[in-house]
Amino acid sequence: MFKEYKVEIVVEGGCGTIFLGSAGLPIKKLEATLNQAAAEGWQLAFQVIEQKRFWLFWTRETVILTLGR
Repeated sequence: MFKEYKVEIVVEGGCGTIFLGSAGLPIKKLEATLNQAAAEGWQLAFQVIEQKRFWLFWTRETVILTLGR
């Protein structure tokens, strides 16, 4: 059981979504976020990948990380 939680959001880049249709998740940013949180004593409790509408025609992925300690 965790005593406190924190939510982090990592979003796919907008330029890649517009020009390429789908850019993929920024893995380096995701790794950096998780490594920084781990250094502060946080552990990954839950993860969700969500697709959101971006402007009118595109969708982009968002990773919602729930961290606990």
